Amino acid sequence: MKKKVIMSSQGHRADIGELAIDRILPNWYSQAVGPFVFLDHALPKIHSVNEPLQEVGQGGAHPHRGIATLTYVMNGEVEHTDSKGHRAKVNSGGVQWMKAGSGIIHDEVINPDPETNNRLTHGFQFWVNLPAKNKAEAPIYMSVQANEVAIKELRGGIGWIKVLVGEYDGLTSKIPTYTQQFLYHIHLNKGQQLSIRVGDGLECAAFLPLQSAIFNGGQYAKEEFVEFDKKEDTIEISSTSEEALDILLFGGETYTEPIYAEGPFVMNTQLEIAEAYRDFYAGKYGDINYSRKLKKAN
Repeated sequence: MKKKVIMSSQGHRADIGELAIDRILPNWYSQAVGPFVFLDHALPKIHSVNEPLQEVGQGGAHPHRGIATLTYVMNGEVEHTDSKGHRAKVNSGGVQWMKAGSGIIHDEVINPDPETNNRLTHGFQFWVNLPAKNKAEAPIYMSVQANEVAIKELRGGIGWIKVLVGEYDGLTSKIPTYTQQFLYHIHLNKGQQLSIRVGDGLECAAFLPLQSAIFNGGQYAKEEFVEFDKKEDTIEISSTSEEALDILLFGGETYTEPIYAEGPFVMNTQLEIAEAYRDFYAGKYGDINYSRKLKKAN
């Protein structure tokens, strides 16, 4: 049996300064997919050689509470710094994860990757809603470089799969999880097909950042978000073009606690949202020390 598509949608522009952003989740039809309550797509951009680099400390710092942020750098170099003393860079193919927990201020920028000499930047940021019991825990930061990401070739040489969050066929991501959840980057070579099974009761969605595709016989466009039903069935993926296909497939068990989201905070009650703002303005999240030395390690 094949999973049914229950809705599909395009994102809407939510640019941040000169960074072109499509906001994919939440949308008019879906507020969350499993624990994932937010997805921004930083659109592909070719930077000129003379274009100045973006630097942390230029006004982009902002707080979070109650969530973990996950930034997947498909192309480029993301620099992160925060009020708990973490500072690192993650390059093309890598992931940075930050559990905001009880409150943190962070700043991040994306630039071309000097390690690949490629002027292209392209990435994604997810917000992962934490269970109520974990929202008050201390913040944690982790950087996972491309060579540390769990990846395997698919059978028959049809492509590969990266396990950015969760598990798949013996692969396990380094990123911590607090509920059953998964985030995969699937790459199919030109003209190939893949059938992937998703467990019963799990919410599941796909995003097509670069190419159109066919899911279970239905055709979907580039930059389309596609959500499936929760029955344990398969998703058959195939390309519609003469080029390789990239898909982000993500989801997990339904978040059953109340969700109150406002600005950069996701909590379980309106009172907790008010407390998050109060603590931020009272300086309880700390300050970023921009003079702290940069490192490229977890």
